[in-house]
Amino acid sequence: MSQYRYKAFSAEGAALEGVVTAQSEREAARQLERRGLSVVSVQPVVAHGRGPSGARVARLRQRDLILALHELSTLLGAGVGLAEAVTAQGRSAYHPRLVAAFDAIAAGLRRGQTFSAALEGADLPLPRYVLTLVRSGEKSGLLGRALQDAVGQMEYDQAVRGEIRQALTYPAVLICAGLGAVVMMFTFVVPKFAVLLKRADDLPLLASVVLNTGMFLRQWYWAALLLLLALGIGLARVLRDPGKRAQWLEAMERLPVLGVWRVESETATWARVLATLLSNRVALMEALGLAQESVLAPGRRARLEEVARNVRSGVPLADALEEQQTLTATGYNLVRVGERSGELPAMLQSLARLCQEAGRARMKQFLALLEPAAILLIGGAIGVIMIGIILAITSANDVVV
Repeated sequence: MSQYRYKAFSAEGAALEGVVTAQSEREAARQLERRGLSVVSVQPVVAHGRGPSGARVARLRQRDLILALHELSTLLGAGVGLAEAVTAQGRSAYHPRLVAAFDAIAAGLRRGQTFSAALEGADLPLPRYVLTLVRSGEKSGLLGRALQDAVGQMEYDQAVRGEIRQALTYPAVLICAGLGAVVMMFTFVVPKFAVLLKRADDLPLLASVVLNTGMFLRQWYWAALLLLLALGIGLARVLRDPGKRAQWLEAMERLPVLGVWRVESETATWARVLATLLSNRVALMEALGLAQESVLAPGRRARLEEVARNVRSGVPLADALEEQQTLTATGYNLVRVGERSGELPAMLQSLARLCQEAGRARMKQFLALLEPAAILLIGGAIGVIMIGIILAITSANDVVV
């Protein structure tokens, strides 16, 4: 079944547009004619790129993906069969790319694929832990619950990104405005003083640096723009590489405030995924292997692999984690209490909540410091330029004519 966008006229002459699901364009036209409509055009809905009329289809948003998975988990929780639930989602026109993805998943299920394999092949922008949780749900027979847990984690991640984006808006505008002011001064103000003061033979070092920089940027502005463009393209390509991005995230762990936030964020994700796996009756060793896939930093993932090997050899989980220094003292105590009481999933959920709240508080602290730091940085740059100009003027006045 595919979706087709149509234009038609009703019996009263009113123009109508919409989407109809059918096997082919001819079948879609027949459905519309049976409804008493005069069909003008019927065109297939594309998955992405440009539509039949040449209009660009809107980008798939994360909240659209969360809503689709949430509804799918609700259908599964209500007892609807997996194939029927996926087919129903394919008929719900959230977004052309989602419709195409659910159609591909339904086709994969009909070919005998598992839902996790079909979901992985659908090319949706899903976090790594979603597929991990789906595999655990398939193994335990609790796919609907696993999808609900995945949706909950995605909603939390989206909320955190929204808070960070909102908090960064003002500092970003401030920094851009300040950089624009600095560029304007170097490009238009400083060169005028440099031309007027070229008679000065002995300028102070700061004045000479400011004036020469202004003259250089005035003369080679196109080269500076090309350099910035090349740096931006290079940075974007590096960040698209998952391996390079993971190395950068691991390097952030050595920074004062952001490092602790990154560690707590990774710990919260790992603890939540492991708790969900254990709650879904996945064996501990298999759960440890699946949970470490949700960790991005290569070094931390390697330490968790060593933890799994030690646990397999008979070492308690808390002791293995403490030996590899993967958690905080509170985390070790919570895991140890969970092992002794048989409530390890509940203790891991508590650890995830503690790390999430602590990480959110540290991020707010960092963002609170970012605004005054940006003001001081831009103000300092403008101040240095002004001091350099003033020193050049006073030095010129001291020249004997």
